[in-house]
Amino acid sequence: GSWCPAPLCRGRALPRPPPGPACAVGHPLRWASSFSQPGPTESDPSEGQVFLSESCVKRLLEITEGSEFLRLQVEGGGCSGFQYKFSLDTVINPDDRQGQRGGARVVVDMDSLAFVKGSMVDFSQELIRSSFQVVSNPQAEKGCSCGTSFSVKF
Repeated sequence: GSWCPAPLCRGRALPRPPPGPACAVGHPLRWASSFSQPGPTESDPSEGQVFLSESCVKRLLEITEGSEFLRLQVEGGGCSGFQYKFSLDTVINPDDRQGQRGGARVVVDMDSLAFVKGSMVDFSQELIRSSFQVVSNPQAEKGCSCGTSFSVKF
């Protein structure tokens, strides 16, 4: 599998996002209003959703216990400006949105959701590593070969 050699990726002249909320990028703000109404919006069933692949569901059911779920966050940094971060969590925050499939749950906070809505979380097993990955993200322009970093369409 291809990996991400740090010096190569850092050589690209990409402006680094300022530390702080992801909203500094400028365009997540227009999505925030669509979550203010309670209940799903009629316009688009995939609005604000993240999908789980079969392998992701299978792996989550193997590793989660009780009320645990997979948390997906988007942070500034990485080779391409933003990076995905996965962790197991048990605490749901007020601004979290959750999705589930086959008993497996994934939770995304609203700031991060703007960057990953409509994408799929997959569990990839390769010879040298296995990891959760975000695949086919409609909000991402290009990703790094490491699969954890991406830049946003403007």
